[in-house]
Amino acid sequence: MKNKLRIIPLGGVGEIGKNMTVIEYGNDILIIDCGLIFPDEEMPGIDVVIPDMTYLEQNKDRIRGMCVTHGHEDHIGAIPFAMEHFRCPIYGTRFTNALIRHKLTEHHLSDVEVFDVDPGQAVFLGCFKIEFIKTGHSIAGAVALAIRTPIGTLIHTGDFKIDMTPIDGEPIDINRFAYYGSKGVLALLSDSTNVEHAGYTQSEKEIGKTFERVFTKAQGRVIVATFASNVYRIQQVADVAIGHGRVICFQGRSMEQIVKYAQELGYLHIPNDKIVRVEHLKNLPDNMVCVMTTGSQGEPMSGLTRMANATHKLNVGAGDTVIISASAIPGNERGVARVINALYEKGADVVYDRMADVHVSGHACQGELRLMLGITKPKFFIPVHGEARHLKMHADLAKEMGIAPERTFIAHNGAVIELTARKGVMHETVQAGSLMVDGLKNIEDIVLQDRKLLSVDGLVSAVIVIDAESGRLLAPVELYSRGFIYMRENEPLIQEASELVYETAKRFEEANKGEYPNVKSTVKSRLKSFLYDKTGRTPMILPIVIEI
Repeated sequence: MKNKLRIIPLGGVGEIGKNMTVIEYGNDILIIDCGLIFPDEEMPGIDVVIPDMTYLEQNKDRIRGMCVTHGHEDHIGAIPFAMEHFRCPIYGTRFTNALIRHKLTEHHLSDVEVFDVDPGQAVFLGCFKIEFIKTGHSIAGAVALAIRTPIGTLIHTGDFKIDMTPIDGEPIDINRFAYYGSKGVLALLSDSTNVEHAGYTQSEKEIGKTFERVFTKAQGRVIVATFASNVYRIQQVADVAIGHGRVICFQGRSMEQIVKYAQELGYLHIPNDKIVRVEHLKNLPDNMVCVMTTGSQGEPMSGLTRMANATHKLNVGAGDTVIISASAIPGNERGVARVINALYEKGADVVYDRMADVHVSGHACQGELRLMLGITKPKFFIPVHGEARHLKMHADLAKEMGIAPERTFIAHNGAVIELTARKGVMHETVQAGSLMVDGLKNIEDIVLQDRKLLSVDGLVSAVIVIDAESGRLLAPVELYSRGFIYMRENEPLIQEASELVYETAKRFEEANKGEYPNVKSTVKSRLKSFLYDKTGRTPMILPIVIEI
């Protein structure tokens, strides 16, 4: 391993989310980010999906620390799960760490060391020197990482865009990227999320014009739904609302929590007398009210959804103007459309991304990605943070910028990219993948398969009562259906199936207790075939043998 640097993505390549990368040299391991993704409709009952961290658990004595690029869930959401299996110091900017500390407290992990680092500062972890570089993104405190190793410098961009007119007045530190480019960058790991889009990502300030126009026109309450983590968007809306003589009411637990942290850390500047609680709004005329809430993605329990469904203290009605200041994340389109339709049915005016510029991305488009490649001039290139098509398109972009294909690595989770000062190879893998979390426990694939089967075809249980001494059947078989058929309307089918199970079980009357597993297996097989022949469906079969 001497003179070889290993880069191992455990998440975030071939997918959007659960970003996690391992940097390894000699006896030292550095972790970058530790995120999650939220389950899709194919994962019933699953709360979150996190990276498989088996490799890190096996090598926990070599872990020197974790550096976090920013505070979005897909970069910090799995940290508490990681800290339950191995402990290491965590380094991030103040806002990022405020969110991390909150998560750790919720998981009762108060003894984890979390260190605040300002952009421009560096930390030493083992053989690595890591500098935090200011970038632009849709959350405060976002940074890239310049990682100096014994054989060269790595640049990890994190999620970024190049916004020269950001709301906080502090643009991305392009000069620092150029500095490292002039000194020589061994490898660039760069955000690929928006590579499909030509040109440059709009500045956050551009959508201020839309807010100004909507607030000028609105006669009643203005309700704005956006990502709670987008402090810059919250500041922009608050400035426009206050300029139009309105007060601000924040709704949604995550929105209220993040606003609290952002104000304490100086990222958000709203006069206290302009923030009111929901119970005070009834004393104000509608044209003096602006509500900021969660729910831009149509989440069932979010503030906006409950307002649309009349299950919130602030129910939407005629005269209200609702701005959905976000674009639907892939997979959420149906939920967002459902909320928009419900808002229209309540008589509200709705402004969303198909109608006006109410959202800009936090990720770099092709122009910015080219610029990053051009100023860092890496010897090797590793596209990250994207699905397969994003990584391939980013690799093609790198080729246009003069990086030879053999020096570009399109990785998969668990791939080991091994670099020396002169060459690189990708020929090894470590255990990687996804772990599904239900509550506080990991769920195995077989459990998820059972849940899918139950959700599609339901469950049929057959209760068989036998004499503990003789093994003889003591009662007719009882069948119960859950999610398969409505029993009252299918009594002939249930009766026939019960008789089939009784006859099958009766064959084992003379058997000893060691044969009971065979009873269950035979009943399960015959009942499954019978029900499929009769209904064309295969519910889960659960035989239950009761000894009396």
